[in-house]
Amino acid sequence: MTSFFGRHRPTRATAAHARFRFRTWRGERPFWAGLFTFKAALPILYWPYANLDPGALPLALSTTSGAGSLVIGVLLMTLGVTLWYSPHLRFFAGIATLVLALVSFPVANFGGLFLGLFSALIGGSLACSWMPPDVPEPSTAAATHVSAAAPGGDSTGGS
Repeated sequence: MTSFFGRHRPTRATAAHARFRFRTWRGERPFWAGLFTFKAALPILYWPYANLDPGALPLALSTTSGAGSLVIGVLLMTLGVTLWYSPHLRFFAGIATLVLALVSFPVANFGGLFLGLFSALIGGSLACSWMPPDVPEPSTAAATHVSAAAPGGDSTGGS
């Protein structure tokens, strides 16, 4: 692997740098909420269109709920990606995820046989409870230095 100037960089250093960048990116947004929300869409989308054949008994879960499952699944995927790339919309996306999870229970074959329902409930709850990391404030050493040099000699305010 080469850098911009054609110099070779060790693969191990490149992998470590990529992992560090991903961990930094993941820490600045509700990553796990987005992951649970995105993964909730998969069973909700899958089960209405699945044709299973356990042994000689064909089992078809495709029902009239296919269109509703498709809409709910696509919206959950969109909300999961929204949580990753627009963390300031986390509360809206969390509430929308919770509402879609509850709607998926009667509409989408028990919320994707409860797999999608529980995953969406966890993702929506994580999204609503996530807070952005605190930004460190500027150093207070300058403020302490100014208060110590105040007239009266004592920084505690007493005589």
